[in-house]
Amino acid sequence: MNKYLIIIISLIAFKTEAQTSVFGVADSLYLNVNYTKSIETYKKVQNQSLVYDKIAKAYMALGNYDEAVSNYKSSIEANPDNALFKYEYAKLLSKTKKYKEALEVFYQLIDIDYKNPNYHYESGLVLEKLKDSTAQNRFHSAFQLDSTHQKAIFRIARFHVKKRHYKTANHYIDIGLKTYKNNKDLISLKAQNYYNKKDYDNAVVWFEKLIALNETSQFIHERLSMSYAQIYEFEKAVEQGLLALEYDPNNTNNLFIQGELYERIDDYENAEKYMLQSLLFQDQSLDKEYIKLASVYNRQQKYKESIEAYKRAISENPKNENTQFLLIFTKDQYYKDVDTRIKLYENFKNKFPKSKYKDFIDYRIAKLKEDKFLKKD
Repeated sequence: MNKYLIIIISLIAFKTEAQTSVFGVADSLYLNVNYTKSIETYKKVQNQSLVYDKIAKAYMALGNYDEAVSNYKSSIEANPDNALFKYEYAKLLSKTKKYKEALEVFYQLIDIDYKNPNYHYESGLVLEKLKDSTAQNRFHSAFQLDSTHQKAIFRIARFHVKKRHYKTANHYIDIGLKTYKNNKDLISLKAQNYYNKKDYDNAVVWFEKLIALNETSQFIHERLSMSYAQIYEFEKAVEQGLLALEYDPNNTNNLFIQGELYERIDDYENAEKYMLQSLLFQDQSLDKEYIKLASVYNRQQKYKESIEAYKRAISENPKNENTQFLLIFTKDQYYKDVDTRIKLYENFKNKFPKSKYKDFIDYRIAKLKEDKFLKKD
């Protein structure tokens, strides 16, 4: 063999071996999450068309999406028939909110392989972002191609839960749970579906299943608390309400509801505590809340505090006749002087001559005057 030919073959073999070595080093760097170094090494590969996708993935890992998009685009131009590169490119376009461009690529993929359910599912996600109602068509296509496609089932079921299509929602949820019984997303939808339907007994069962799977959130504990309250299991409702408050201790609505729950189990001290906390954080018309607080004070015979709460309620809504009546009725329990108590009712009668409480007030004035007369005797 010609010695020059031997030299040329040796050089080619050496360069091929060197390139293979570069590949190996770059892949190793990538696998060991040294993404910047892996990119530098991939760029030393002579035929860049072989590594554009690898460089794109490394840039993705670094969060440099512009460079990732650029390299995926180059990889597709170099490998126009590679569906996987197009799929990754389309997902990246969607991730970077280039929805129309992403949709175009997904449609190309559907044309290439209509029977791939993921192409339909991913295009459905993009259509959702574009607020296009045909998104459901894509999810249904994915489901028809693969009846175990958990993500497609979730999107279809969630749509029906939002629309209050209770039976249809449960139909799809049950299909999904047959192949993946611990799918937390579907279990959550099942619980919400029952809650929306006001089937609180079943809502409790499914919210509890979520918690058993170590899935907890403010939303779950709020809904579970309300569900327990609706089926008169107030102790459990209190427990779940406290867990919801751990996520947002200053949530005025949850604080007040917690106070109401404590009232239902006759724990007036805690009812007072949580209602007061709620009122302290609020900046709006609160007459109803103060009336409720006053009623809790009355149950504890804390008439002085109740009077102050009613006064606050009246200051929030001066035209509320009910509150003004409740105030004088509480003062009637609190004050000792009979003349003062009679005067309270007479003033109320003058202020509200057509009051629905007129008969009771007349009776009370008469009774107080009788008591006063008997004391003189």
